[in-house]
Formats: sequence, C-alpha cells, structure tokens
Amino acid sequence: MLKPGILTPYRGVRYHLKEYSMREPQNPKELFNHRHSSLRNVIERCFGVLKKRFPIIAGDTEPYYSFETMRDIFLACCILHNYLMGVDVDQSIIDAVDRELLQEQSIDRSHSNQPHDEEYRHASLLRDNIAFEMWNVYQSL
Repeated sequence: MLKPGILTPYRGVRYHLKEYSMREPQNPKELFNHRHSSLRNVIERCFGVLKKRFPIIAGDTEPYYSFETMRDIFLACCILHNYLMGVDVDQSIIDAVDRELLQEQSIDRSHSNQPHDEEYRHASLLRDNIAFEMWNVYQSL
C-alpha cells in the first residue's frame, strides 16, 4: 500500500525490467517504475542469497530463539556473507537465486485498491516529486 514510508510503483505503467529491454523509459512514471523494479530485484536477490547460504534465517520453521537472538544471528550471517563474498564468491548460490527470482516474476502479482485518504495523497505527492526529479536528472544526462 502506498504510504509515506512505502512508495509503491505506479499502477498501469510498465514495471518489470524485461519490459524496458526494447525501449527506454518515456516519462517520469516509467523511469520511477524502472528504477523501483531494479532496486527491488537487487534487494530480493540479496535476501535470497543470504537465505540460501544460511538456512537458519530462511524462516521455514518457527524460530527456536528469542527475537533478540534471531536479530544477532541475522546480523552475524550478514557479516559472514560480506566476508565470504570477498574471499569465496559461491556463484552457484547466486545462480540458483536468480533462477528462482525469474520464476517468481512470471507470476502476476495483483495490486489492491489504494485508499484515497490524506496519508495516500501525501505519499502520492512524494512519489510524484521523486519521479519528476529523477526524470529531470535522467534527461540532462
């Protein structure tokens, strides 16, 4: 849901990265959606690789540890992952996550209707301002 802290892509506007392979963004909304999609893919890939490398954080079962302990485990996994990426990049994990993400992207994700209250209008204005600022910088390159 579009909120000041959660900026969703524009509905009814090209979004998935493969939709931009034939033609560049044509307006501020398309550019925003393109960058939103790119960032989302990077984040999903990072979490996917972490979960593959450290099954304890995959969340397949109920946690046996307190929230504080799980937080510390997650932080330790991130630190270890960053170290391992510097000394031993496991390309097979990255490739497996990429395949999973491609499969997930083929599933149509429906969007719920957005409420039109003050919070939504504020978030919509914020998203529009970001999109237009990105567009102005993009056109000047």
